[in-house]
Amino acid sequence: MLAKTFGSSVFGVSASLITIETHVGQGSNCFLVGLPDSTIKESILRVESALKQMGFFFPRRKVVINLAPADIRKEGSAYDLPIALSILHASEQVAFPELESFVIMGELGLAGELRPIKGALPMVMEAKKQGISKIILPKQNAEEAAIVRQVEVFGMKTLQETVQFLRGKTIHVRQTASIHEHFQRPHIETEIDYAHVQGQESVKRALEIAAAGGHNVIMIGPPGAGKTMMAKRLPSILPPMSLKEALETTKIHSVAGKLMGKVSLISQRPFRAPHHSVSSAALLGGGAVPQPGEISLAHNGVLFLDELPEFPRNILEAMRQPLEDQQIHIARSKFSVEFPANFMLVASMNPCPCGFYTHPEKDCTCGTEIVEKYLNKISGPLLDRMDLHVEVSPVKFEQMTSNQSQEGSWAIRERVIEARKSQEKRFEKYPKIHANAAMSSQMVKTFCGLDTASQLILKKAMDHLKLSARAYDRILKVARTIADLDGAIEIGSKHLAEAISYRSLDRENWAG
Repeated sequence: MLAKTFGSSVFGVSASLITIETHVGQGSNCFLVGLPDSTIKESILRVESALKQMGFFFPRRKVVINLAPADIRKEGSAYDLPIALSILHASEQVAFPELESFVIMGELGLAGELRPIKGALPMVMEAKKQGISKIILPKQNAEEAAIVRQVEVFGMKTLQETVQFLRGKTIHVRQTASIHEHFQRPHIETEIDYAHVQGQESVKRALEIAAAGGHNVIMIGPPGAGKTMMAKRLPSILPPMSLKEALETTKIHSVAGKLMGKVSLISQRPFRAPHHSVSSAALLGGGAVPQPGEISLAHNGVLFLDELPEFPRNILEAMRQPLEDQQIHIARSKFSVEFPANFMLVASMNPCPCGFYTHPEKDCTCGTEIVEKYLNKISGPLLDRMDLHVEVSPVKFEQMTSNQSQEGSWAIRERVIEARKSQEKRFEKYPKIHANAAMSSQMVKTFCGLDTASQLILKKAMDHLKLSARAYDRILKVARTIADLDGAIEIGSKHLAEAISYRSLDRENWAG
C-alpha cells in the first residue's frame, strides 16, 4: 500500500515543500531514497523503536520511502514523525484518512516523545504559500509556528498523541499566538538604561545619532572608560521593530535553532556580541550545511565587536561586503545560500596595546611604531565604512559620584522615533530603504543638498583629512540624520560641522 504526506526542508532562511511517499510491498529490506543525509538514514532506527513502544511493528517486508523532489538534498532529524506515520498507514496498521492534508515534521525519541526542530517558522510560511492549511509540529515549536495566520498549527508531545489525533480519536485544539501581545511587552529593561550612566554626554549624543539613522559606530578610548557599557545600552534607544522586521528576524533565529520553544516571536531588536576568538563561519555564516552567522543573527539589530583589533584581519575584511550589501552570500561547489545581514555595526577598541595612548593622566608605555602597528590592524576600507568615530574619555570622579539625574533611554528613544518617522516619509517611494544609512550615492545627491557655505566647509574637511568618496557620502548621511533629529528640513552648517567631527579617527588625522 502507498501512503503520502508532506514535510519541509529548510534552505537558507526559506523552506521547500517535501513529499514523503512510503510503499510497503513484497520483498525485504528498507530503502530510503531522495538524497537523505546520514541523520535521516538513522531515523529508521528511531522510528522502529518508537513504533515498538506503542505496540506497533516495523514491517518486515520491502519498504521504500521516497523524499521528493529527489534532486534536493535533505538534512536533519525532523523527518522522523512523517516517516513513522506514513509507515503505519502504508503497512495498514492504522488508517489516517487525512494524512495528505498535513505538513508534518518532528524528531522522535526512542520512547516516542517528540523533540523540537529547527526552522519551524519558515516551514509554516511555505505550507501557507503552497495552499496547505494544517501542520503538525512538536509542542515546543507550536507557538512559534502559530504566528502565521490562516494555518492551523497542532502541537504534539508524543507519537501516540499524534496517531490518536489523526485517527480522529481525540480532539486537539489548534495552537494560537497573539502578535499584539508580543508587541505590547516592554522593550527596555530597567537595568539597561542610559539614565544609569553618569557623564559621557558626547558619547550618548553620538549613539543617539547612530540609532536615529542606522549608522555604524566605532568607539576608541582607554580601558574602563565605558565603551562596552554604552554599547550594551544602544538597543534601548532603537525604534521598535515592525511586524515585517520581527518575522524576518524570527525566521533567522528559527533556522539557527535559537528559539526551540523559548519565544515565539522576536519583537525586540537583537544585540549580538561575539568574542574576538570567533571563527569565520560563526561570524559570517557557513559550515557543511550553511547556517546563519552572528551578522545574520544581528539582522535588524546591533552587532557589537569589542576589542576590534583582536579579531582576525581576514574576518574583518570579509565583513566589508555584507556591510554594503546588507546580506551575505555563502557559496559551495553545488549551491549557494544568501542570509540577510542588515545590522548596525558597533565596535570598540583601545588606542594602543597598553590602552593609555590618549589617556589624560596615565602615560602610554607603547612606542609610536607599536601604536601605529596596532591601529593598522583596522584597515582603511573598513574604517571608511564606520559612519561615526567616537573618542571616549575616562569619566572624572566628580561625574561618577554626582547625584544629578541623567536622561533616560525612553526620552532619547522618543527623539530617535521622531527622526525615523521623517526618514520613513522621505523614503516612502523606496520600499527597501528605511534609514539614512542605507541611502545610495544617488539618493545622497537627492536628499543631502548643501548650501554654498556648507559646501565650502566640507571641501576644507575633505582636503585636510584626505577623506575618500565613501567617507564623503557617509558624512552627508550623518549630517542628514542630525538635521532630522533637529527637525530641520535642510542640512545646515552646524549639522555638517558636527558630522565632520565624527571622522576623527581617519588615518591622516588621528594620533598624528
